[in-house]
Amino acid sequence: MSAASTHRAASVEFDHVTKSYDARATKAGAPGAVNDLSLEIPAGKICVLVGPSGCGKTTSLKMVNRLIEPTSGRILLDGVDAATRDTTELRRGIGYVIQQTGLFPHQTIEDNVVTVPRLLGWSKDRMHDRAHELLTVVGLDPERYAHRFPAQLSGGERQRVGVARALAADPPVMLMDEPFGAVDPIVRERLQNEFLRLQEQLAKTILFVTHDIDEAIKMGDLVAVFQAGGVVAQYGPPSEILASPASDFVARFVGTDRGLKRLSLFRVGELDLAPVVTAAVGSDGSAARRAAADDAFAYVLVTDEAGRPVGWIHRDRLTTGTVSSDQVESTSPLLDRRTTLKDALSMLLDADVQAGLVVDRTGVLRGRITVDDITSLMREPDARPLDATERAAADAAAGESPEGDAEAPERSARPDADDAA
Repeated sequence: MSAASTHRAASVEFDHVTKSYDARATKAGAPGAVNDLSLEIPAGKICVLVGPSGCGKTTSLKMVNRLIEPTSGRILLDGVDAATRDTTELRRGIGYVIQQTGLFPHQTIEDNVVTVPRLLGWSKDRMHDRAHELLTVVGLDPERYAHRFPAQLSGGERQRVGVARALAADPPVMLMDEPFGAVDPIVRERLQNEFLRLQEQLAKTILFVTHDIDEAIKMGDLVAVFQAGGVVAQYGPPSEILASPASDFVARFVGTDRGLKRLSLFRVGELDLAPVVTAAVGSDGSAARRAAADDAFAYVLVTDEAGRPVGWIHRDRLTTGTVSSDQVESTSPLLDRRTTLKDALSMLLDADVQAGLVVDRTGVLRGRITVDDITSLMREPDARPLDATERAAADAAAGESPEGDAEAPERSARPDADDAA
């Protein structure tokens, strides 16, 4: 993606917007599909509209590109009233992704991607280059996919093409209406993760509709919880909504497990990692035993020559002689710095252990976290996850970049739960 297209975004503001489909009911004071909606979405942020069916979230989304016209109020894009702009021009400047992708079945994937650039009069060479660029960005090899037809792709692949098409003309605003709702849970999670990775590069302003509170929490920088009658019950960062629901409705909607949901907002790398006493294979066992003598954690981690965890050995078993991998008694889950605390807790509980090891992308040890480290954060209502900028800075400080991270192995170095500190 070129530098010029990386940071182009526009603010979106709903200014006392109402939509009613029955003029007589409106005059009588009856509520409409959307009622007095006022929201400000800063440029470059993902705002998720979430709520039960029929609460007005999709209607609100479609009013941005005037597929539905507001009954009253204004929608401002970078301070300009959308109602004052030519409808065709407006829509060509807004990316739109829907649940079933809406690809043209008789057109190739390349032709589908450049639908809007074609309408804008781009040259063939420019459209070809843009299609291949975007297919690469969304993880589809253009040599394999550009000349296929939608029927030859899986549901997840078609959804990726839908995202590429929405990005083709480099729109400052994207509208996404249940974009991942039609695929299975495994593909859905992959698409969510891929899109969040793309957003780190693209920094678009995105309005995202879903009925799934877990998806809203994962995807949104800001979340607007709608309730029946087209009214926003609460608007703010996901951490704020989970920590302090504004009403009984919001509390019920986010669920009684909102403490666990909060853990999905935090990453392993945001915790203070505890040091680990280590002994490299081939090193002096008695030296490692002395180093571990005063540590509350009774185990020493055996590592290979590169510093990658091999497994645990109780310090009392370290006597004279060299450390061998044959002495390893147990292992622990290996966690990446970007593993969510919710996933980390799940891995530790599934493995029936109290401690996990944090490694970098090459598998080298960074530190240790425990179940207590994770659950103590659940008891801190004021704890705030890092935002995208802070997380990027933390990654840079740790010598890691957002791209190219290999997923950490699910398990590999596991002390028994009863023996771990």
